Amino acid sequence: MDPVPQTRSQIAPALRRAPVQQRSAERLARILDACAVLLDETGYERLSTRAVAVRAGVPIGSVYRFFGNKRAMVAALALRNLDRYAERVSERLAATPLLDAHGAIDGVLDEFIAMKRTVPGFALVDFGVPAALPGEASDSSPGSTPGNTPGNTSDEASGAEGDTAIGDGEDEGDGEGGSRGEVEDPNRLVAERICALLATHLGRPADEELHRKVLVGVETADALVRLAFRADPAGDPALVDETRLLLHAYLGPSLS
Repeated sequence: MDPVPQTRSQIAPALRRAPVQQRSAERLARILDACAVLLDETGYERLSTRAVAVRAGVPIGSVYRFFGNKRAMVAALALRNLDRYAERVSERLAATPLLDAHGAIDGVLDEFIAMKRTVPGFALVDFGVPAALPGEASDSSPGSTPGNTPGNTSDEASGAEGDTAIGDGEDEGDGEGGSRGEVEDPNRLVAERICALLATHLGRPADEELHRKVLVGVETADALVRLAFRADPAGDPALVDETRLLLHAYLGPSLS
């Protein structure tokens, strides 16, 4: 069975310039990979664009060609996490086409738990950006200019393969800058993706009622999974089981 169709990728709106050339796409991936690893090592507060550039092995100017500040970089990581989560759920559902409602719910929850346990940076930044630090919203980022709209220029059109011109000033760059630094209502984005995947897999319409039910389920599961990982760094099994039972009881009837 083919993977369940997905909604479009979310990462592009978080970028100052979207990569077009393969080399730029690979460089962007290295930057986000380095960001994820450093989040585990240092936390969000001590994360800096310069440290990410060093870990990724790219010039600091390359980071600022994609992101106006570290907040926008972390937002892009969160959106990449959402894309990868949706891919994992889609593949899980496709691999077992006869899953019933409870089995589908298990797939959605199990993939989230697995990413919490294994994906770098995911325990701190899953699908949203941590709360802003003091001064983050007002500081200007290096190289930001008025009217620099995120995602409106390709890397080829702007010469992004080079590494000069922007981003060689202060290493933090933690203001709002020229690219989006927030993921708007991340749980609503997650619910949208899950709702489409479940509706397609189970052969039922993704109507307003199902969207509402899935959103409530996502909000509830998010809070309970956070509780489970506060109680145990690997996710308290008893609390995960309670989360599963709750989702079965609440979402199961709507999906059956």
